[in-house]
Amino acid sequence: MIVYGTSVSPYVRKVLVALYEKGVAFDHKPVPFHADDAGFQAASPTGKIPALEDDGYLLADSTAILHYIEAKHPETPLIPTEAKARGRAVWFDEYGDAELFPTLIIPFVERFMKPRLMQQEGDEARAQKAIAEKFPPLLDYLESQIQGDYLVGNAFSIADIAVATNFHNLRLAKFEVDSGRWPKLAAWVNKTLERPSFVSAIAAAKN
Repeated sequence: MIVYGTSVSPYVRKVLVALYEKGVAFDHKPVPFHADDAGFQAASPTGKIPALEDDGYLLADSTAILHYIEAKHPETPLIPTEAKARGRAVWFDEYGDAELFPTLIIPFVERFMKPRLMQQEGDEARAQKAIAEKFPPLLDYLESQIQGDYLVGNAFSIADIAVATNFHNLRLAKFEVDSGRWPKLAAWVNKTLERPSFVSAIAAAKN
């Protein structure tokens, strides 16, 4: 199994965390999006990351890949089987992808990608505006949903992976959850990102 995509991407990190949680062996090719790599281009027709090649089977999109991995390697389940729990887990997967990421990408680009990867000066005013205006409603919602160690039931799932992966990118953008304003969320983020699977996936970006 080959996973294509740099783990600086929260979407790629989702897949790596799932594989580490399940103990599935894989090779990681940390290519950027639209990379000039024949294997990657075959697996990702849109040029987006992540992409997967598994014994000739090609697949792109982090959520599609997570469902494929879950079906092929059901041990250490990450997608609940009970109807309400499954629905909630899929919802949080979508929330992480479609709500958190489009918001966090603003400070991430301005504070991390431009100065670190593009050798450009970031627009700090744009980053601050997003943090001040767009972040609070998203974080308020998550604070209201956290009742324990996990977002869904009593087990780690795709819900935790898809939401928490975004907060590592926020840390790269020098943003930490205010534990005074969002105490449950801050504690949950810290605990989740300390899981060995996240530690390994984050370390992959440094290799």
